[in-house]
Amino acid sequence: MSEVYLEVLRPGINTTTQDYGREHLYHIGITISGAMDLRNHKLANALVSNKTDEATIEFAYQGPLLKLKNGTINFAITGDVTFNIIRKNSKSEEGKCYQNYILESDEQLDILSTKKSVYGYLSVSGGFKLEKFWNSYSINTKANIGPNNGKKYSTGEKILVKNSEKLKIKEKKINYVNPSSNLIRVIKGTNFDYFSNDSQNKFFQEDYLITNLTDRMGMRLKGSILKNTKSSNIKSEGLIRGVIQVPADGNPIILLSDHGTIGGYPKIGIVVSADLDRVAQLSPGRKIKFKEVTLTDAENLFKDYLSETNKYLNATN
Repeated sequence: MSEVYLEVLRPGINTTTQDYGREHLYHIGITISGAMDLRNHKLANALVSNKTDEATIEFAYQGPLLKLKNGTINFAITGDVTFNIIRKNSKSEEGKCYQNYILESDEQLDILSTKKSVYGYLSVSGGFKLEKFWNSYSINTKANIGPNNGKKYSTGEKILVKNSEKLKIKEKKINYVNPSSNLIRVIKGTNFDYFSNDSQNKFFQEDYLITNLTDRMGMRLKGSILKNTKSSNIKSEGLIRGVIQVPADGNPIILLSDHGTIGGYPKIGIVVSADLDRVAQLSPGRKIKFKEVTLTDAENLFKDYLSETNKYLNATN
């Protein structure tokens, strides 16, 4: 029996597979990686009745053009995404995010672009046939780790699907709107007192522009220069997603999914976990503003985030 696969006719921008990422590898310099927007990753899987840690295809800005071969799949796309389904009769059907569809052999899925966000997610029922690397399907292109030799997908490649001959299809739909607020909540970083009082105030009072120097590793910002009164370099320390480092030029960098495991720039703040998905979806050219919260606030915000995520996940059952 021929294998079911999606043929990549156009790779799109930064098209990879992602899941929750890989843990317990910092000691050998391997970061967690994983989906930039974990909620949308989970919702994509839930819409096709997968476990939420199954691999999805993550894409940025322009998505891939894919042609299905040798089978039938149940798929869903999440994010703020424009896409079309090209049927066998060449008729183009406009797709909608947060609901599932059937794609048959020789039909195509044309993921045109994201709209007011950066990342979108494609899931298929049963998942993709991939090899795990350190217990994860996530691709880290900076380190060449993961399926597809750790590289982005390119034209002509095949993405194998774990297909079932007897698909039990249940129509699913979620009424979900991606949050777009540019107010990002943070707690003070371990080196907050390295910065002048004036810089500390500006950090929370003024807007910062998201520059084009933004990818899965981090988001470089531009705005009021943060003056370091002690040292622009410190002994290298462990890093986590959401840390806001300030290099010698005084412009902050928010670390994202493929960040390095250690770094020597002072840390002025840390984005709360509840806002990490939203930060990842903010595109270059937008402005963001930081708001200080306490550690207790951050914990309660994350509980609310998990509760809201579970509400949407439960809506797919």
